[in-house]
Amino acid sequence: MLLNWTVMILYNYFSAMFVGPGYVPLGWTPEKSQDCMYLQYCKVCQSYKAPRSHHCRKCNRCVMKMDHHCPWINNCCGYQNHASFTLFLLLAPLGCIHASFIFVMTMYTQLYNRISFGWSSVKIDMSAAKRDPRPIIPFGLSAFAASLFALGLALGTTIAVGMLFIIQMKVILSNKTSIESWIEEKAKDRIQYYQTGETFIFPYDMGSKWKNFRQVFTWSGIPEGDGLDWPVRDGCHQYSLTIEQLKQKADKRIRSVRYRAIEDYSGVCCPVTKGVKTFFTTPCTEEPRIALSKGDLILATRGLKHWMYGEKILDSAADGGIRERGWFPRKCVEKCPYDSETDQPVDGEKKNR
Repeated sequence: MLLNWTVMILYNYFSAMFVGPGYVPLGWTPEKSQDCMYLQYCKVCQSYKAPRSHHCRKCNRCVMKMDHHCPWINNCCGYQNHASFTLFLLLAPLGCIHASFIFVMTMYTQLYNRISFGWSSVKIDMSAAKRDPRPIIPFGLSAFAASLFALGLALGTTIAVGMLFIIQMKVILSNKTSIESWIEEKAKDRIQYYQTGETFIFPYDMGSKWKNFRQVFTWSGIPEGDGLDWPVRDGCHQYSLTIEQLKQKADKRIRSVRYRAIEDYSGVCCPVTKGVKTFFTTPCTEEPRIALSKGDLILATRGLKHWMYGEKILDSAADGGIRERGWFPRKCVEKCPYDSETDQPVDGEKKNR
């Protein structure tokens, strides 16, 4: 049984790693040219972003139905490997639970055979068991310590990976990804902020958990569709989600604030020279930091108490469409007095303060 767990875990792990999520073809455009107005254009891939796809900075490609970039498989979790990745998250805790049961029963039986009770004391003799014949595999102090350490690893893996499996199943049963859940939350915030009265309906929820489940898990192991066109629920448009993304992007530009760098910043994760509070409150995220030179202009879109996130305004268009976005210390910049949006707060400050 342990070998069975190992084979299935490794098979799904390497499938998720080497099969990959599936990428939008370079130079892809929708069949109808008028549909381009509903899509975002990726300057790196030189193609439009298909519905449910997002550009991954680590893979440097637009990933179909991107959920997240996983460092443990060194790849993205997306359209083609979502099922394998989720099965790995299920099988790993099950195998660890089985191993934990073996470790617990082994330590219990071995200790039980080595305990002797006196009138006023309890002694444990780890040198030999109180039974004949002696066990085939000796169980001494070192074996007990190794079993206890392995039990801790197994229980830790069960809890950590099991929680990730629960999170993945929640988004799969609603036919979403982690990114799309975030987009849906931002849509609600945008509608509430502007009081537009509109209602955003997630278009890919089929209305049944079983139907949503079948969108990812199939008997053939190949997910339904081609990763570019997706079935939508009644009353929704094929590009309902991408239209909402364009609205959120426009809203981000409206609420962005221009800042000018007043200090140099090297782009390190935890800068020592920018203050103790800046050092200890660095954002816990894989998003990059951007290096700043005195005089650089930045459009900030969101911020924390001691850090801000934004995009550097480049002086020329000769950079090949490369955008420099990331976090930087708030101490290194000051708001431009001539900015037209000076009275508007940075997105995120209202919620974080």
